[in-house]
Amino acid sequence: MDSSHLSALQLKHAGIERQLHREMSRPMPDDALVQDLKKRKLRIKEEMLRH
Repeated sequence: MDSSHLSALQLKHAGIERQLHREMSRPMPDDALVQDLKKRKLRIKEEMLRH
């Protein structure tokens, strides 16, 4: 994998992490959104590890 693709994945992963942190900090987090963000973050992490 070229470094630009890996960098893009890392940026996506970090962005999702920030979204997840913001949502979890709310008084009543949206459980469905939290679950979706976690799944998306995991898929990106798995893609980074495959390459």
